[in-house]
Amino acid sequence: MKLLKLVPDDTNIDFVRLRGLAFGLTLLLSVLAVGITFYKGLNFGVDFEGGLMIEERFAQTPDLNRVRSVVDAQGVGEAALQQFGDPRTVTIRLPVQQGGDEGATNRAVRKVEASLLKAFPGAEFRRYSTVSGKVSGELIRNGVLAVVLAILGIGLFAIFRFEWQFGVSTIVAIVHDLLMTLGFFALTQFEFDLNIVAAVLTIIGYSINDKIVIDDRIRENMRRYRKMDMREIINLSVNETLPRTVMTSVTILLALAALLFLGGHVLRGFTAAMTLGIIVGTYSSIYVSSSLLITLGLRAEPENEKSVRGNGVADNAERVGPRA
Repeated sequence: MKLLKLVPDDTNIDFVRLRGLAFGLTLLLSVLAVGITFYKGLNFGVDFEGGLMIEERFAQTPDLNRVRSVVDAQGVGEAALQQFGDPRTVTIRLPVQQGGDEGATNRAVRKVEASLLKAFPGAEFRRYSTVSGKVSGELIRNGVLAVVLAILGIGLFAIFRFEWQFGVSTIVAIVHDLLMTLGFFALTQFEFDLNIVAAVLTIIGYSINDKIVIDDRIRENMRRYRKMDMREIINLSVNETLPRTVMTSVTILLALAALLFLGGHVLRGFTAAMTLGIIVGTYSSIYVSSSLLITLGLRAEPENEKSVRGNGVADNAERVGPRA
């Protein structure tokens, strides 16, 4: 039986040739992502905003203005509405109830549920969640701290594991992936909650895994082909690891596609973030992180004669074809 190969063994794509275009596209997308995030803002969930969130499903697509007026008439605070998953499902976000205890929350939920059922026959109460303002502030700080520490830790690891150029290029690529994710959530207004923070950290982990594999191959080829131009070394290394990169991304995307279509609306934001992160992370690993090493001045340094003999590598080693 013939094995499936998504990337031929003799692939020899000149990725570095497109680095100017890739850098320009990366900069443009990053600026747009930052602009959209500041202009539209993120649709923070109850985890970060604090307050009460009620999910209600209606028999038919409701008039949101009528839903808002019915809820506001209950004296539970100004309601913020958003259609969630499909036009008939609506999330109702309310401020923290006076008193802030479980009893006050339960009373508010019952009042909203009863009023909506009366105004919209067939309305179905799904669920509710609540977070205090103090807890939401702590969650924001901890979430931001977790992401920043993850990026810094990864950059330091790359610096000590390889050279400073690898650390800088890795941090740039990961920040790009993060900005793309934030821009996507600002544009789509998907709810941004703790699940999305978990997705962002997972994206960072996947991205660093892919980048470290490529960086490790670059360092290996720098020792193997000491007289080869850095541009050729990077192209060779990326082509050698391309089958693994593509196969890993495709298999993960297949699993995410199943979650996206069958996992329900609760997992939709998480799955969408993961899907975008895999695509953007693969792009940045190939076109941004690797090619940026040339801009940062990375050069192959010949090993001394003793280490060359010990490793059994000839000074005039010839280039071989890409490995799978």
